Amino acid sequence: MSKVALVTGGSSGIGESAAEELLKKGFVVYAVARRVDRMADLAAKGVQTFAMDVTDDASMVAGIERIITEQGRIDVLVNNAGYGSYGAVEDVPLDEARRQFEVNLFGLARLCQLVSPHMRKQGSGRIINISSIGARLYEPFGAWYHATKFAVEGFSSSLRMELKPFGIHVCCVAPAGIMTEWNPIARDALLETSGDTAYGEYAQRAFKVLEAADKPMTSSKPKVVGRKIAKAATARWPRPVYPVGKGARMIRTTFDLLPEGGTDQIISRAYGSR
Repeated sequence: MSKVALVTGGSSGIGESAAEELLKKGFVVYAVARRVDRMADLAAKGVQTFAMDVTDDASMVAGIERIITEQGRIDVLVNNAGYGSYGAVEDVPLDEARRQFEVNLFGLARLCQLVSPHMRKQGSGRIINISSIGARLYEPFGAWYHATKFAVEGFSSSLRMELKPFGIHVCCVAPAGIMTEWNPIARDALLETSGDTAYGEYAQRAFKVLEAADKPMTSSKPKVVGRKIAKAATARWPRPVYPVGKGARMIRTTFDLLPEGGTDQIISRAYGSR
């Protein structure tokens, strides 16, 4: 019997690549996103696609029920849906901050709640939460995004301990810079939110840092992350965290070891702040 995987945020980038790589590994793959039309290429390759909004509880409940009805099981959940909301804390409306948490953390958590009973019944399962090197480092104007990724890793570590006795493994995949829609969306949001405020000059410099990072020399293609997700999904004993992408492991290790004062100095130089 083929194992069954669900990938959220499957319409592009990391999610699309993860669905393709899991399909190659022999999984029955479901990919979901708000816009089904953007998953036409995946559907043509044999991936099952349908609409799901991770901020809509009814949508998530119906999606898991559909998979269980059609397949009778779910073996792997890849929580990939997410985005970066950038702007000065003073400028970002709290409604937008809450939405950032709804998408990046609470939608992820709700799907974990929904699949766990089925995985417990099977006595096996794998939950892969997409984190980021941003769960270890931080930068100006990314407070809400980084807060969600710090939370995802803390959540995942606790969940891993809770579900381990039931044969369910929980791990994170933590990408460094990846050439997807994430970067242009985040940096455009930064200028829209803070480009004309008291933070405008600083925001312009931060925009250029983000823009410079979105290049082949410093960023990796989504396929690199897709392959790492497939590895995490099939490893007999998955690691708690899989750093992936150019410099990811080094960056995480460096920022884990440095005192925050040293980290502040490195980031301040990079962003041209005092």
